[in-house]
Amino acid sequence: MCDLLDSQHPAEKLTRMKKLRRTLSESFGRLALKKDDNGLDEICVTKMSTRNCQGMDSVIKPLDTIPEDKKVRVQRTQSTFDPFEKPNNQVKRVHSENNACINFKSSSAEKESPKIRRHSSPSSPTSPKFGKADSYEKLEKLGEGSYATVYKGKSKVNGKLVALKVIRLQEEEGTPFTAIREASLLKGLKHTNIVLLHDIIHTKETLTLVFEFVHTDLCQYMDKHPGGLHPDNVKLFLFQLLRGLSYIHQRYILHRDLKPQNLLISDTGELKLADFGLARAKSVPSHTYSNEVVTLWYRPPDVLLGSTEYSTCLDMWGVGCIFVEMIQGVAAFPGMKDIQDQLERIFLVLGTPNEETWPGVDTLPHFKPDRFTQYSAKNLRQAWNKLSYVDHAEDLASKLLQCFPKNRLSAPAALSHKYFSDLPPRLWELTDMSSIFSVPNVRLQVEAGESTKAFGKNIYGKSQSHVKH
Repeated sequence: MCDLLDSQHPAEKLTRMKKLRRTLSESFGRLALKKDDNGLDEICVTKMSTRNCQGMDSVIKPLDTIPEDKKVRVQRTQSTFDPFEKPNNQVKRVHSENNACINFKSSSAEKESPKIRRHSSPSSPTSPKFGKADSYEKLEKLGEGSYATVYKGKSKVNGKLVALKVIRLQEEEGTPFTAIREASLLKGLKHTNIVLLHDIIHTKETLTLVFEFVHTDLCQYMDKHPGGLHPDNVKLFLFQLLRGLSYIHQRYILHRDLKPQNLLISDTGELKLADFGLARAKSVPSHTYSNEVVTLWYRPPDVLLGSTEYSTCLDMWGVGCIFVEMIQGVAAFPGMKDIQDQLERIFLVLGTPNEETWPGVDTLPHFKPDRFTQYSAKNLRQAWNKLSYVDHAEDLASKLLQCFPKNRLSAPAALSHKYFSDLPPRLWELTDMSSIFSVPNVRLQVEAGESTKAFGKNIYGKSQSHVKH
């Protein structure tokens, strides 16, 4: 080609070179995959320079340097790229009509409807955005509390169902501290067994926390299946509860309000910790906290006796109570009157404490030995006979339901208990965001009195309208 050009007239040669540059410029503007130093694919833009007559210098430009009028089309076509995937899957090839490149100057691209571009672009001012109240549609009210109302909703951004926790703001009082605490803690927690906070919307009148939508909670689930749950389902629910607690405890966060109503159950059987309004980040050195935490039935004896110095063992007592309730079908310690009655019910099973069984109990504000009947400790199966039906269940429950806080099993230690020894080993190798149901043959069993066909419908039907977040 060079010999042919040399034999031509200089003017014809120049014209021919200009046409060649123009043709190459139009043909080779493309998305290219460039290997970085770590061997990972990196999306770059290669564009042939036509600004000088000294040859065709190839310029690699990162995505951020693409002109605005070009960037929209590149990002939309690149929609299959997920930066949060593992490195070996970090880049997926971009598909265009020729499965190789996108021509920025293609006539078909230029003729693309501006209306289509505007609505399909994530950066469009007319598209629904996260953080905006009008990005969510309220479908129905799910429940109402003292300072918040929960709605079932739908995201206009991605079409997914959500739970909208709308917190009413009082002008003279400002934002409730529980809402601030819940939002700040949940923003940093990413675990499959912890309810996911999608978005936060703040207006003058309300603060709305947007959560993933979860169909029901453990309290409703147990109400649907009175008399105790299937032993295999108890084991899977307890394993997930301990996974979630182990995750937050390792980050020095206490939930402080464990009860069946605050454990959500998805339509696939995933259990998720919810309602972090009373949760606290436990700092070192230890501070004192309010003893007005945890619903009475699930409140540990040390807190009932006035202790304000506690750690993760506070949550572990609640785990023991919930474990017994799932197996037996009734609350472990259903106090009907007051704190005194609640303590009596605990001591009736576990024995009335003294300095020998509980060092330091005499120093607790509300402990007066003459106020309590003196009971001796019993085997747990005497109080809850169904614990004896399941291998190692009584032993695990007894190590969780210890009056002396320091004797209670931790969440990581409980996960290693022999009660779980028949579960697949892969469950202990899962990443934080991996569900236990991603492991083959791990699934919920049909509860007593249900047909396989009606299983999902009966548990997760439309009648399950109350969702607590």
